[in-house]
Amino acid sequence: MPLSHPGELAALATAFCWTVTALAFASAGRLVGSLAVNIIRLALGLVFLTIFCAATRGLPLPTDASPSAWLFLALSGVVGFLVGDLCLFRAFVVLGVRLSMLLMALVPPLTALLGFVALGEDLSAVDVAAMGLTVGGVAWVIMERRADGDGRIERPPLSGLLLGLGGALGQAGGLVLSKLGMRGYDPFAATQIRVIAGAAGFAILCTAVGWWPRVKEALAHAAAMKRITLGAFFGPFLGVSLSLAAVKYTEAGVAATIMAIVPVLVIPPSILIFKEKVTPRAVAGAVLAVAGVGLLFL
Repeated sequence: MPLSHPGELAALATAFCWTVTALAFASAGRLVGSLAVNIIRLALGLVFLTIFCAATRGLPLPTDASPSAWLFLALSGVVGFLVGDLCLFRAFVVLGVRLSMLLMALVPPLTALLGFVALGEDLSAVDVAAMGLTVGGVAWVIMERRADGDGRIERPPLSGLLLGLGGALGQAGGLVLSKLGMRGYDPFAATQIRVIAGAAGFAILCTAVGWWPRVKEALAHAAAMKRITLGAFFGPFLGVSLSLAAVKYTEAGVAATIMAIVPVLVIPPSILIFKEKVTPRAVAGAVLAVAGVGLLFL
């Protein structure tokens, strides 16, 4: 029997994978810095992907991909991993994590808009309503969590807003470019091409700005490497591959909306691990987000 809603299920699994990844990389970043974490996670992800593809496809590298697939998937890796992540991590510094995550809630509508323009994808009225409900729930949760800090969000710096928007556009553009490049192609091999391009971009950048000593220090940090390895497995290897499977089998905007519930999924482990307090508003936002995801399965 064919699996019902394979794209939506893959997107939901992606959200859970990225929840693990967010916790692992946030912890590792506190120990060795986010820049070192970025390039090491891609290198480890490439190792996992090469082993997996060699075992399942008989090809350790994506040598069977067409030139068109290489072009669009490599562009997707540069746009998503390099440009998008650089903007996002810099937005963390300028705006703070919570407001940056709020801007990342723009990924679903941006993905839907790019999917409409580049792929000609149509969304039903129910899909649009579900996306609005999910994004609204996620945004409500993140806004409330942001207000727990200094509360000064009325006039965030324009540079930070532009960086956050760049991060959202990077993720949305990466998803749409992936769908253009992987028509009929294996999601894990497609992810391999994206990771190769992203890692190459970071390697060039590290050389240009002299980050390699930081990367070397991070490799010698045992506790950080355990967290980075865990995050690399659930991120660049499993999570990103599932995200490509999601956009392959359903509309890119729908997939991006389901993936956008990560900030809500982070709440329970934040309570258990970081002992954070969760208010009724956060619970209500989580319910709205989950309800929106449920509508996408109808």
